[in-house]
Amino acid sequence: MDVKINCHSSIIINNEIYFDVYNLKEKGEAKFVFITHSHFDHFSSEDIKKIITSDTIIVCPKVMYQDVLKFNCEKFFVEQNCKCDLGDIKFETFASYNIDKTFHPKESGFVGYIVEIEGKRVAVVGDSDNTKELRNVKADILFIPVGGTYTMNVDEAVEATLVINPKLVIPTHYGSVVGESYLGEEFKAKIGKRVDCKILI
Repeated sequence: MDVKINCHSSIIINNEIYFDVYNLKEKGEAKFVFITHSHFDHFSSEDIKKIITSDTIIVCPKVMYQDVLKFNCEKFFVEQNCKCDLGDIKFETFASYNIDKTFHPKESGFVGYIVEIEGKRVAVVGDSDNTKELRNVKADILFIPVGGTYTMNVDEAVEATLVINPKLVIPTHYGSVVGESYLGEEFKAKIGKRVDCKILI
């Protein structure tokens, strides 16, 4: 599995599955585009235009219906806590939200994804705190925010990761829009040998 973080929370898998498209460095052709929520650092229309074709499927929360109508491709709208089968790909959603902040309320309908890729369950959390929904996620590979301010911080992300216990964890949401560039390494040091950690930012 070829996994890259373009920056922040902009993830590319196998050069065809994109998550939270933002600040792309190069063009590509997306088979699937998964969007967790509508904030600018997770949903950039200009960057999405660089990678969509008529065969692309955009997956996003129902609250983003108007936001994606401009794109000339198929759209698939999701709610929190659903299981979906698009033929070539299967995935689940869970609620992604803040507990003690107002940036991402639960009622907004924002989501995280668990996508089956090459027999692995790949979880992309989006902007979330350490919620009960997150702690119930079962994943082989976990992309988790560590930047604080709009999401959980390093210590909260470590706590959530140890509960989920993936085979591999990759920290996100730091180093550009918010969160110091050293937070990935700090997270990795605090996880230690308990969970394999890879730094991609």
